[in-house]
Amino acid sequence: MIEIPSDLHPDLVPLAFLLGNWAGAGVADFPGAEQCNFGQEVSFSHDGRDFLEYTSHTWVLDSEGKKVKPLESESGYWRIDKERKVEVVMVRDQGVIEIWYGELADKKPQIDLVTDAVARTAASGPYSGGKRLYGYVKSDLMWVGEKATPEVELRPYMSAHLKKVVTPEEVEAMAKSLGDLPDDGIAFFK
Repeated sequence: MIEIPSDLHPDLVPLAFLLGNWAGAGVADFPGAEQCNFGQEVSFSHDGRDFLEYTSHTWVLDSEGKKVKPLESESGYWRIDKERKVEVVMVRDQGVIEIWYGELADKKPQIDLVTDAVARTAASGPYSGGKRLYGYVKSDLMWVGEKATPEVELRPYMSAHLKKVVTPEEVEAMAKSLGDLPDDGIAFFK
């Protein structure tokens, strides 16, 4: 279920499906880099202004699903306008800053983004642009990223399936919102 916080900036209501903390796993595969499974934690939050704050941390997983080493981290800000155009400013730990533009699909929680500008530090690896697709599917957040370098044409390189993380405080709030349950607890479901 998508909840819209009462203090969410009105312009961000179409992006409310992104809000919260997400965790899951995915695969990474790009020429010149190690192919691997990875874990991911993502957070979309707001403070009442007209943007969502975004953070993502990924790490390589071993064959048993245990963390081996950090993979990528990124953070940024997401905005949307009245025509459902989305803009994202993102900074990556590898020394890359990107400006992404895209659009929220009509009548479904799906966002297609394409890089418009890329700035790199001298220490960063080769990178010339990318595409991303985010979708809210059956209460899960899924995404796939494509990237290009001067040597490699645009191609998929990472994708993940993330589930909403529920904190103990959120469980308590959900329990309180249920109100009084019948004494036997079973009558509630009849």
